[in-house]
Amino acid sequence: MSVVVVGGNDRMATRYKDICKAYNCKAKVFTQMPSDFDNKLGTPDLMVVFTNTCSHKMAMRVNQKSRKHDIPVARVHCASANALKSVLEQYCV
Repeated sequence: MSVVVVGGNDRMATRYKDICKAYNCKAKVFTQMPSDFDNKLGTPDLMVVFTNTCSHKMAMRVNQKSRKHDIPVARVHCASANALKSVLEQYCV
């Protein structure tokens, strides 16, 4: 399963990837908006958006992409490791 994490803390990016790996998921983490963000998102199986630390522009792009390709989006206010674990337990198990 492939997961895209949008938002979160810069220093937690590798931790987010490690957590996803523990749930047998490949992960892309975007803590800041890169150029050509739409193409870099790809078409994952799940998108996780940390709404507290995500820019409005990034959240809108995720919404557009998810509607277009029918991708589930988990919106979480807190950008902690436990919040990501609870989302992955819900979708990956």
